Amino acid sequence: MTETVSVMTIVFMVISCLAGFAIPVALFFYFRKKKNANILPFIVGCGVMLVFALILESAVHQIVLGSSVGEKIQNNIWLYALYGGLMAGLFEETGRFIAFKTVLRKKRDKDINALMYGAGHGGFEAAVLLGVSMIRYVVLAIMINSGNISVITGSLSRDALIQLEAGLETLTTTSSYIFLIGIMERVFAVTLQIALSVIVWFAAKNKNRLYLYPVAILIHFFVDALAVTLAQYNVPVTAIEVVICIMTVLTALFAKNMWDRSENRIV
Repeated sequence: MTETVSVMTIVFMVISCLAGFAIPVALFFYFRKKKNANILPFIVGCGVMLVFALILESAVHQIVLGSSVGEKIQNNIWLYALYGGLMAGLFEETGRFIAFKTVLRKKRDKDINALMYGAGHGGFEAAVLLGVSMIRYVVLAIMINSGNISVITGSLSRDALIQLEAGLETLTTTSSYIFLIGIMERVFAVTLQIALSVIVWFAAKNKNRLYLYPVAILIHFFVDALAVTLAQYNVPVTAIEVVICIMTVLTALFAKNMWDRSENRIV
């Protein structure tokens, strides 16, 4: 490979990597020190993201998308967006609801714990999708620039090599600033995760608000499906982030309204 990764791109990837890990840490200390939230909700939030999204949901994807039906889904932009959004909404919001009803049942006396849970749920996602992925990209970039990428490519299967080559092309051709947009995207995502946590929190806490659980699923579904659809139609990433920002703000305002209407709120 003759092309190399610019120094600025590597610097921006390192910054994004650090941000991916800094986001959950900063939120944890803020809610713990400033708002006196419990530690357990944060840990449970991390666990639910790991188990329900990264393990269970991923396992379902492998089964479904690896089947003949999955091939049809992947070849249709709309079906793929609807499927992805629905799976994300079902698994993550169900994970939240189960956690609030079981492990965190005794922690529901303080509503601030809903925010602490959301910080763990969304923060863990940020650490994995931004922090860990950027470490991988930085390593690849260094290997490309040093001429040692063949150490990896020489031992890969054909399919794995095709995927890697696509990633390498992204590293060498993508504008440097794009790697900073990942930080903004994660900020929106974590904010959305916290807002959804508040919505499901009150669904689990109050039987009269059980309808908020499916509402959270629908919101999650709509945001993810919309993002996937726009990406598939090659809409500029900055435009997609603007749309996601608007959806996040609307969801946060809805969650705040639920919070303000809560009776006997204890902070």
